Amino acid sequence: MAGAGGRAAASATSESYTGRGSSTPGVGGRTEHTPRYTLGLLQTPHSSESTGGASSGGARPGGSSEEGLAARRAAGNSAVKPSVSERGESCFGDKSSCVENTNTLNLTSSSSVRGLNSTCIGRTPLSSGRSGCRSRTPLMGYSVTSSSAVSAHTVASVIVAVVEGRGLARGEVGMASIDLKNPEMILSQFADNTTYAKVITKLKILTPLEIIMSNTACDAGNTTNLFSLITEHFKNVTFTTVQRKYFNETKGLEYIEQLCASEFSTIFMEVQSKYYCLAAAAALLKYVEFIQNAVYAPKSLKVRFQGSEKTAMIDSSSAQNLELVINNRDSRNGHTLLGVLNYTKTPGGSRRLRSNILEPLVDAETINTRLDCVQELLQDEELFFGLQGGIISKFLDTEQLLSVLVQIPKQDTVKTAESKITNLIYLKHTLELVEPLKAALRSCNTQLLKAYYNSLEDTRFGIILEKITSVINDDTRYTKGCLSMRTQKCYAVKPNINEFLDIARRTYTEIVDDIAGMIMQLAEKYSLPMKTSFSSARGFFIQMNADCSTLPNGQLPSEFTKITKMKNTYSFTSADLIKMNERCQESLREIYHMTYLIVCKLLNEIYEHIHCLYKLSDIVSMLDMLLSFAHACTLSDYVRPEFTDTLAIKQGWHPILEKIAMEKPVSNNTYLTEGNNFVIITGPNMSGKSTYLKQIALCQIMAQIGSYVPAEYCSFRIAEQIFTRIGMDDDIETNASTFMKEMKEITYIIQNANDKSLIIIDELGRGTSAEEGIGICYAACEYLLNLKAFTLFATHFLELCHIDTLYPNVENYHFEVQHVRSSAGNKEKIAYTYTLSKGYTEEKNYGLKAAEVSSLPSSIILDAKEITSHIAKQILNSTDRRALLR
Repeated sequence: MAGAGGRAAASATSESYTGRGSSTPGVGGRTEHTPRYTLGLLQTPHSSESTGGASSGGARPGGSSEEGLAARRAAGNSAVKPSVSERGESCFGDKSSCVENTNTLNLTSSSSVRGLNSTCIGRTPLSSGRSGCRSRTPLMGYSVTSSSAVSAHTVASVIVAVVEGRGLARGEVGMASIDLKNPEMILSQFADNTTYAKVITKLKILTPLEIIMSNTACDAGNTTNLFSLITEHFKNVTFTTVQRKYFNETKGLEYIEQLCASEFSTIFMEVQSKYYCLAAAAALLKYVEFIQNAVYAPKSLKVRFQGSEKTAMIDSSSAQNLELVINNRDSRNGHTLLGVLNYTKTPGGSRRLRSNILEPLVDAETINTRLDCVQELLQDEELFFGLQGGIISKFLDTEQLLSVLVQIPKQDTVKTAESKITNLIYLKHTLELVEPLKAALRSCNTQLLKAYYNSLEDTRFGIILEKITSVINDDTRYTKGCLSMRTQKCYAVKPNINEFLDIARRTYTEIVDDIAGMIMQLAEKYSLPMKTSFSSARGFFIQMNADCSTLPNGQLPSEFTKITKMKNTYSFTSADLIKMNERCQESLREIYHMTYLIVCKLLNEIYEHIHCLYKLSDIVSMLDMLLSFAHACTLSDYVRPEFTDTLAIKQGWHPILEKIAMEKPVSNNTYLTEGNNFVIITGPNMSGKSTYLKQIALCQIMAQIGSYVPAEYCSFRIAEQIFTRIGMDDDIETNASTFMKEMKEITYIIQNANDKSLIIIDELGRGTSAEEGIGICYAACEYLLNLKAFTLFATHFLELCHIDTLYPNVENYHFEVQHVRSSAGNKEKIAYTYTLSKGYTEEKNYGLKAAEVSSLPSSIILDAKEITSHIAKQILNSTDRRALLR
């Protein structure tokens, strides 16, 4: 009878929402509709007529249960072909791509491939024997998190497939990436040089959880340069290799045609001839299907091609030098450009801000459109506060919500059921924010905000919400707290939709009431201030605030177990309460199961409309970022940048330094044009050269992402690449390794710079002798002077300053210092003004002056001065003799 009741309940639920009397007559007892469970996993009872077999796992999210399918066939619909969801397959229209066949992938994986000896060869990612490999938990059972729960440093969740051409096509690289929390696949294809700088930079921006490559890239004795470089730069990332045959461009195009949402169908025209990114897409989707044990619903993915020409390139070394997203001294420290600008309220907004900082825009029209929005937000306080605090902050992680909704699990478990119910509640919560957001944008004037308002007029938002509210209670809400959210899930579906669900919920309510009543009786029995508490780990338990001295013999009664104490708070349970918790959990699983069947049918009905959420996700994240820019402006005197053919900053200052110092730093001017595009900066140690150079690069990036800039006035020329070579005062490397690092960095700049680059070089040649350093600096300067790039070159080699006599486009600037005598009058010390002035510095013997400020004994300093003077005379005499000989 129990099995028959379960089948009746499942069938009634899957066949109709509104058939209030559709349950099997005469089935009213609880014992007749209890689902069967094995090892905590929900098993939907199967009809003997079902063709799905015992492995089907019950009703699929996209359609009816196996019982419903069998009933339709018995009614004469035998010609109806079951859907992919009903078959429990993952074919995307091709049986060869089903997950059942993925055991032939022959995966090789390691948590950090430094050599093939540590890999796990021939084992699948989900096998229990993956020793040494990073374990990975599929996200299908997860629910989206609230924005308040998301930290600035989110856990990596991006998987990237990389493939390189062979033979004459070597250097042509295809990439495909997908975020397991965001149903968007990004494709890239580009030509790279032997340093693979573009590949490394793109991977650094993606911060992948795992990288997939072809097994031919790491054949023993024949490892490719690309594979070696990637594994060298990403030592903490999991690497997995699959057979080359899975990098199939034809299959990749098929996948895109089957999975890409109709709104993004123009991608076919962009990528149909880009074979390497299509090949990467094929391997990526196959692999994600395997590890997630789920497939994406047809026409559900956002797919876009991201070319390298639409954004400025900032190499990973420059991003590190400038501390764009990570502080060099403490990775948890917020003293970065991201930390300065990040006042976002949603995870999507924070992600968008990070990606924009690492890849600034190069289109002035798009940047000015953003700046128009920021300006309107600053001028309209009601709009600003209404959006940021009243609406945007209430949005959850819309991208992750989408990702969970469009994935179809291949196995139904209690966790899967609970996740789907939770995310439907989140979807309802999200859609209910569309109207308030639209109302806030209704009277906006700027082009972009008007476009967002028009996008929110999409009728599909209302259609989806109407379908949801026809099944889900109006007062069902996203709430904080595990018990309150559990209650929302239990009573999410309206009453009278399924009789058995209503009975199960009444039973659950009775159990919860019994638990509360039992704890009250125990409190009266022992005259102790007991109260009912709940946690997701323990379920219901007893909590009590009491001093140990008030207890009989200083102990709790013997019937209480699992006692924990924190200060004067006791937490404990009893044998009866444990049993009642078990009954409660059993009832809860039953409720989730029946609710899940209803939710799956509802989701199947709204799938065709769900793509409007991609648009909503984009709007929310962009608005969040623009509001963050406006917020940063309210805390400091930033100004709107202009875009011309010059780089002109009036009284600009370092944005990160301002945050650290909590006061406005010393301001300085900057001016570069095509006629004066090369600036040499000199000055003593600690005078402010490095800070000033970083300041210019940071201001350039802020302008190109659409933010206001810390200055009184600023104008920028769009930079297509931003290169920095910054000297670190706290380097602990040897001179030899420092010098090699310098040479690699300057080589990279010379190989990749063009007329539209911004180049910043600080203290080149410090890792070798003065003569060699001057020679290398002079030669590098002459090469860069042939470009029209804007270059700022800081150096201690004063000999370089005379290059302005040969090249009219060179300007000399220096940081001023003042010499101040002590009150005793016998010592002179340097006072740093941090002020930039025209001309080169006349300061000499920086090191000796720095030594005087230090605690070195005066006798050593005097000796050092004498020796320095003697060596200088020798060099001068030698120079004079060489001149006479000529």
